[in-house]
Amino acid sequence: MSKFASASLAFGIILASASAAADTGNAVPQFAFTNGGWQAAGVVFLPPASGPGPVQDMPGRPRIGNNLELGQPIFAMADLNNPILQPWARDALKKVNDHIAVGGGGFTMQASCKLVGVPAFLLHPAQPIYFIQTPKEVVMTWPPNSEFRHVYLTDKHSANPKPSWFGESIGHYENGDTLVVDTVGLNDKTYIDNFRTPHTTQLHVVERFRINPDAKGLTVDVTVEDPGAFTTPWHAVQRYRRVEQGPMNESFCADSPNNYLHYDMDPIPHADNFDF
Repeated sequence: MSKFASASLAFGIILASASAAADTGNAVPQFAFTNGGWQAAGVVFLPPASGPGPVQDMPGRPRIGNNLELGQPIFAMADLNNPILQPWARDALKKVNDHIAVGGGGFTMQASCKLVGVPAFLLHPAQPIYFIQTPKEVVMTWPPNSEFRHVYLTDKHSANPKPSWFGESIGHYENGDTLVVDTVGLNDKTYIDNFRTPHTTQLHVVERFRINPDAKGLTVDVTVEDPGAFTTPWHAVQRYRRVEQGPMNESFCADSPNNYLHYDMDPIPHADNFDF
């Protein structure tokens, strides 16, 4: 039995346990369900209602994705005038913009089957994320690249978490509809978003996953702090819709024979030896 089939089988047990918890008076919002997940609304963070916000598309250059009815698809270029950017971070984005401007590729890290980190995990396109909920942790999964985020339901971080791709996430539930996730211990090998906005190991991200009143969508409010890359803490929003397309499908990103029209892109990860 594959790991995805095993995970699907486990959903019934997990949901039954969550329902029992709810019956005893513990208000646990149901992010997990057996026949689907949550599909991201877009690949760029939405700005907050007010205050400093995320990097956005370059003004005057509308984004065109893989929808030929809208015109020739183009790679995204970042607005370098966002005041949250420290000079070195702005320079890093300018290099990406300049590369795209002369015909270079601007693929996301996901196109190379690399782990995208936090908060960029929220920007995964095309396929939904799935939730698994247990009394001690919440697992978020994006099947196309077999990416798993573990959120431990505890009240404090480790004393010195070792930097990693997804960091150390702890969480708790609030108000019967919200999961609050606090993440530290991230390495500096990922990017904040699909523009390739850089960050340092000082990155601290707080996400508030809230089920919408109609239960048909999620809203995620994100707070980002990194005194090594940004001039101030800032906020962003991502939205999801509930999709019922069935259980998780098994997928192997790195085994796909994609060459992306021979564009320059980051090499797909590989290992010379087995991990086990």
